[in-house]
Amino acid sequence: MMSEIKQVIVIRKDLKMRRGKEIAQCCHSSIAFLSNRIRHLIDCSDDDIFDLNGTNIEDILCLSKPEIAWIKGNFAKICLQVESEEELLEINRQAKEAGLVCELIKDSGLTEFAGVATITCLAIGPDYSEKIDPITGSLRLY
Repeated sequence: MMSEIKQVIVIRKDLKMRRGKEIAQCCHSSIAFLSNRIRHLIDCSDDDIFDLNGTNIEDILCLSKPEIAWIKGNFAKICLQVESEEELLEINRQAKEAGLVCELIKDSGLTEFAGVATITCLAIGPDYSEKIDPITGSLRLY
């Protein structure tokens, strides 16, 4: 049996964000693992535009097997909730200790949070369920 590959998004419910804001923050977290690698690649390049012809993009972006499978597959995402920044940061710490890719999102505070930069959510993975579930399995679905 093949392991399920998924990404888990954990959002803070204590912030009482507008629904659209929550969705935007979760979207930021979901794509951050890939967009951060692309940004790094561009920042490290001497050229504004670099030639990828004949190059394996998966190698360039250092994508893991589960990340490649997730991108080529069904993009499974599970949305969970926590009730505090402390709880979110603890989940982030545990996931990093387990060797999982984690993307913590900090909103700039321009539209909510009275101008104060605020940690809103976290994406873990994509990776195998058996690596993610021990850390997030007790959290409530959003």
